[in-house]
Amino acid sequence: QVQLVESGGGLVQAGGSLRLSCEASRSILSINVMGWYRQAPGKQRELVATITSGGSANYADSVKGRFTITRDYTKNTVYLQMNTLNAEDTAVYRCNANQGRNFYWGQGTQVTVSS
Repeated sequence: QVQLVESGGGLVQAGGSLRLSCEASRSILSINVMGWYRQAPGKQRELVATITSGGSANYADSVKGRFTITRDYTKNTVYLQMNTLNAEDTAVYRCNANQGRNFYWGQGTQVTVSS
């Protein structure tokens, strides 16, 4: 198993930036895919970005060019750099780790963008 703890959320003005962190309780070397998802009030959860163990990243169309996902194996941490934020980015962001048939989730961190 692996526990995931997110941090870095908060309140930011439109056009601003935030960096989310997802720290794992153990090495993430063996975790195939890690990613960030978000859920806004009244909406379904949606994929934001994923990154494979080989470093390949995938992004939702709505965040391409604005968000960047990276993984730091030395810190067992995945980051989501979010730039040029807008009100539509307001949501609870949750970290996910996919290891084979096992899926692990963090508790989430709130991101609120004021317009």
